[in-house]
Amino acid sequence: MARFPSRVFGVGDEPDPRFTLANERTFLAWIRTALALLAGAGAINAIDLDWPQWLSGMAAAILALTGLACVLFAWLGWASVERALRLRAPLPGGRAHLVLLLGVGIVAVLVGVGSVFAELTG
Repeated sequence: MARFPSRVFGVGDEPDPRFTLANERTFLAWIRTALALLAGAGAINAIDLDWPQWLSGMAAAILALTGLACVLFAWLGWASVERALRLRAPLPGGRAHLVLLLGVGIVAVLVGVGSVFAELTG
């Protein structure tokens, strides 16, 4: 029986299970981050905040898109590392740029929300 995805599992040899499990833990950490971002987007939409409608919609959309990007990065990162492990190839480069992108997105939301909220209350 073939394992999914065949692009990953159809090559090379089985790696040491410790490395595979460590790769899966990293994948799950990215998924937890994505779920937290999506929950934040849902909370902004569900809670009646004293924000303009466009602002809460923008904040929720940015958080949701960032969460969905985390899911994509988690999958692609897991697949590239697992494939490299199976081929006994060097591991792919770090994903520091993805973390930076995620951080910039969150900071942009916070700064935007904070500045508009300060104008409304002050």
